[in-house]
Amino acid sequence: MEQNNILVRDLCKKFDSFSLDHVSFQVPKGRIVGFIGENGAGKSTTMNLILDELKKDSGQIQIFGRENTISSVRENIGVVFDECSFHDVFNTEDIERILSGVYQCWDSSLYRQYLNRFNIPGKKPIGSFSKGMKMKLSIICAMAHKPKLLLLDEATTGLDPVVRDEMLDLFLEFIQDEECSIFFSSHITSDIQKIADYVILIHQGRIVFEEQKDDLIYNWGVVRCGKERFADIVPEDYIIHRTTNLSVECLVRDREMIKRKYKNVVVDKASLEDIMLFYVRGGAA
Repeated sequence: MEQNNILVRDLCKKFDSFSLDHVSFQVPKGRIVGFIGENGAGKSTTMNLILDELKKDSGQIQIFGRENTISSVRENIGVVFDECSFHDVFNTEDIERILSGVYQCWDSSLYRQYLNRFNIPGKKPIGSFSKGMKMKLSIICAMAHKPKLLLLDEATTGLDPVVRDEMLDLFLEFIQDEECSIFFSSHITSDIQKIADYVILIHQGRIVFEEQKDDLIYNWGVVRCGKERFADIVPEDYIIHRTTNLSVECLVRDREMIKRKYKNVVVDKASLEDIMLFYVRGGAA
């Protein structure tokens, strides 16, 4: 049985000033996969290639175990971008009439349930909605036809913390069905840290790592010490280091081992943001 809802292998796309370079990863069933990286790293390009909005130069994209033919699987995919795509003059009833004709599995009862739950008015034009309300509506519409896969490209960007938290809880509910998956591209690493099962870091068009989130959060760490003390740390014990005027910081995979081995250094937990910044800002391995 196919265990991935998305499988990407050696995906390449070349532009004049940027290249997506042999990108490979998977999105397992029943899991949320966070896709992080700085602006311009290749997140949206990858998403658009998966959606067949861009044509790949080479590589493989499988969705639900089949070579990417979006038209044949669109019924089972929900997509949310960082901007609401509905015309300002429409209201939620207009949206329902339109989308119920697009999706065979559109669930009007579920749609209205979500509208009530998140206090989205039925009669007001969408143009009068706040940014948060528009994004709530986009997410609701992506979920009301009961897809098996959600593709979220910066879907929580610009939302206040309360609204973001509501949406993250909804995503966690969605994957209680173990056939469902979420591929969640975002530069808000705290959102990814809260809900993802796996994390993929992309930098300058290349995949840096694909790791379990819990391993990153519970095992990785940041060592801080003076330059003299750093000279005692074996290079094999850290991934990357960077030097400031007064000290050295190292990213490590096993902070408990480092604590036992090196008694006179500070070893802190590493957040996803810490980890991303080490790779994005650069350093020496």
